[in-house]
Amino acid sequence: MTKRRFKPKNKVICKLFAIFLLVFIINNANAATYAAMVVDARTGEALHSKRADTRLHPASLTKMMTLYIAFEAIENGEISPDKKVRISRKAALEPPSKLGLKEGQRIKLRYLIRAAAIRSANDAATAIGEALEGSEAAFARRMNRTAKALGMTRTTFKNAHGLTETGHLSTARDMTTLGRHLFYDFPDYYHLFSRLKHDAGMKIVPNTNRRFLKAYKGADGIKTGYTRAAGFNLVASAERGNERIIATVFGGKTVSTRNAQIKKLLDLGFNKAPSTAALKKPLKPNYDNVGEHIIGTKYVQLQSIAKNNPRPFLRPEIINKKTQWTSIDLQNEINVALVAAHQGGTSRANSLSALKEALITANVNSKEIPTIRLGKLEVVSRLSTHGDQGWSINVGRFTTSYAAEKMLLKTALTEIATLEGASRKVVSSKLGFEATFLGLTKETAERACRRLTARNVNCQAIGPS
Repeated sequence: MTKRRFKPKNKVICKLFAIFLLVFIINNANAATYAAMVVDARTGEALHSKRADTRLHPASLTKMMTLYIAFEAIENGEISPDKKVRISRKAALEPPSKLGLKEGQRIKLRYLIRAAAIRSANDAATAIGEALEGSEAAFARRMNRTAKALGMTRTTFKNAHGLTETGHLSTARDMTTLGRHLFYDFPDYYHLFSRLKHDAGMKIVPNTNRRFLKAYKGADGIKTGYTRAAGFNLVASAERGNERIIATVFGGKTVSTRNAQIKKLLDLGFNKAPSTAALKKPLKPNYDNVGEHIIGTKYVQLQSIAKNNPRPFLRPEIINKKTQWTSIDLQNEINVALVAAHQGGTSRANSLSALKEALITANVNSKEIPTIRLGKLEVVSRLSTHGDQGWSINVGRFTTSYAAEKMLLKTALTEIATLEGASRKVVSSKLGFEATFLGLTKETAERACRRLTARNVNCQAIGPS
């Protein structure tokens, strides 16, 4: 019996089919998952979603959070945009896209911000994180705390730039939320995202999103992102008349297809959104809800202790003959000091000492540490001796003097830049205990209230009576 053989043409067809199948499998294995979200920026109302809660690689959309925290730190007086940041070896070695920073170089923070926002520079993003928290790992923890405070419930950050890393994931919904916060929380900085090019200190850098910004009417940001795992991502915002739409795309196949898709999504949003809508800005992040708060350059726990908690005082360890804390728990120290002040006795001196150590740990210059008297109704710092300081601010009424005193200390620490030099006083009345800062100028009082209100702290400026 003669065996049948494949003809050469059949062999060629089989090989071509096998190659086609292999390419198809590889392409589909590497294809990024598509996801999308569209919201009316004025109200936050969702107008369209597709896999909006699927956790995916955000790529350089990550830098939106890096920049959000940088803007927040500047607004809080934590760092100056003119601070010269020293570039680490790690930052200098980040892969492109990059500004081209060199190890040991010093460059102003404002230029790093521009490079990260406009050029999507990975080296600049890492340098920002290290400037604010000392290391990228510590900065990633801060990113996650901020994400949680903003309601980004399905996001986990591992780095400041967005290059692919196991567990570094977000969603179209969370990134849309972040984009909306960038627009409303930092309007003075948002314009950066619409710049087609800008001076980044070392050179003029072009915007990675310039093609879309030029092509779509009303577009003014926000951020692009690309990695092989993520595909081509984009969070875009556009305004037409009274309407503003924010749309997000994950998993685009090319820049062109991504831009075409975001155009469709924005068009959909403008078609669906009402011509008029009551503005409902997103709430600023509430760090109390995630158990943390910013004081200076450090996050500290706000896990309160009971008024009569018998827990012993936390004491500092001596490391290299310098007092340092191995575990910062500043709010507990404040609470313990207040409890001791009410109870009196020998623990009073210890409580004041512990509080002073806590202030030092919070990076307060030792020369600026106020003289503190913890009494039943009054906590007084040193008074300023210049200017017309007949103004005061009230930061709340409380049912106990303890609660009012705690609020004064917490507010003073978080607003050192504005309230330094003011006196703090708790005034008892029939309605409760008023937490008040005294000895302010009109300008300082109004500025302090603006900053505190932005953090969801009730504040009222009061003129001379």
